[in-house]
Amino acid sequence: MSYDPQDLSLNARRLRLDTLVRLRWLAVTGQSLAVFGVHFGLGYTLPFAACLTLIGLSAVLNIAIRIRYPASHRLHDDTATGLLAFDIVQLALLLFLTGGLQNPFSLLFLAPVLISATALPPLRTLFLGLLAVGCATLLALAHLPLPWIPGETFQMPFLYISGKWFAILLGAAFIGVYAWRIAEEGRQLAQALAATELVLAREQHLSQIDGLAAAAAHELGTPLATITVVAKELARRAPADTETAEDLALLRDQAERCRAILGKLTSLSAEDKRGFLERITLGHLIEEIVDPQRGIGVPLHVDIRGEGAEPYCQRNAGLIYGLANLIDNAVDFADSDVHVIARWDAREVRVEIHDDGPGIRPDILLRLGEPYVTSRGADKRGRGERMQGHGLGVFIAKTLIERTGAQLTLTNQPAPGHGAIARILWRRETFEWRDPAFDMQELDNAPDEPILESEQVFGTRGSSDRDPRT
Repeated sequence: MSYDPQDLSLNARRLRLDTLVRLRWLAVTGQSLAVFGVHFGLGYTLPFAACLTLIGLSAVLNIAIRIRYPASHRLHDDTATGLLAFDIVQLALLLFLTGGLQNPFSLLFLAPVLISATALPPLRTLFLGLLAVGCATLLALAHLPLPWIPGETFQMPFLYISGKWFAILLGAAFIGVYAWRIAEEGRQLAQALAATELVLAREQHLSQIDGLAAAAAHELGTPLATITVVAKELARRAPADTETAEDLALLRDQAERCRAILGKLTSLSAEDKRGFLERITLGHLIEEIVDPQRGIGVPLHVDIRGEGAEPYCQRNAGLIYGLANLIDNAVDFADSDVHVIARWDAREVRVEIHDDGPGIRPDILLRLGEPYVTSRGADKRGRGERMQGHGLGVFIAKTLIERTGAQLTLTNQPAPGHGAIARILWRRETFEWRDPAFDMQELDNAPDEPILESEQVFGTRGSSDRDPRT
């Protein structure tokens, strides 16, 4: 199964209108308190009417966009950039009226840049950062006097103003890059986890097909019985030794055959079916996953042995998908063969997947398992093309396998060998954990035949129709 990050990240970046509206109301409140406090509280002279006009423009804009759009509306990147640019220009005009970069509130230039870095593409953030620095440059050169005690003039040295300008420049660059990086990692993780949930839901849906098949078999019993009865009645009326009689006899035989097949599907008791579908040995689990890969790529060698009784586990769609994905990756990168090794003892259960390919590049190995880290190998299924991926496969496999309580380690084989190794390790009690409710039902309603027989039947059935993982 393949995933397009653009589909998974749809609207992931876009700002919600309500977020910007609330932040602007906060700015309007703060600016109003500062202007009223300086003018009436401290008694300093400043262009009071002009400042209130600029603040009023922000309030009017807030009211207008709130009327135009619902609060849950997500802004297009162009619209969000325009609104943040308005905030920068409005702040610059206020600072022009109140001392320029001498005003301590000049550091608020960084706020729109920070918001843009967390929610907009890098180019939009770069534009807003340059706009903020450009406005700061103009304010360093031209501005009205800083509001001060009547009759006195306060003037800071130009060297201090230059330092303030340089601080805004570095702050915009550092905060922009830092905030964008943190937000981008969060978005990638959220999108990758969403893809993981989609995969798990699909695998769980596939695992339910057996139950649906049993239900279908039960429902088909009645119409087949009707077909059999009607065929008998028609056979009695049809002349003997005619083609019609032969056709009716064939129809009856095929209907009986269908009933026999459905009878096999519905013959197990409810407890048998639960054990049949829920539990599987480690060996059968490996064989079920490996079987679809045989004959379509490099040779696969399976080595399954251990100390004591072979461990059972509950069927887990996430575990099956994760192991299948790792094996599929090994087939893609291998040169001549892949080895799947399963071992167990009284304390732990271990599965290793070895390939003899070029191994994992050191720069990839350090980050392998994170979302959107990929280095696909040549396709071993005969197309002779370079495999392409978005870097979600290993992340999804790692996430799903570790949800079962395992530890997954990805590394390269030690020299002089070459190739990659995927090691999965469980504590045995974790691997064999089962639903306590199922254990009580199993003890109370144990079938005459041991569960091992059902598992052996299931293990030989395989799953050759499973799609190879990509």
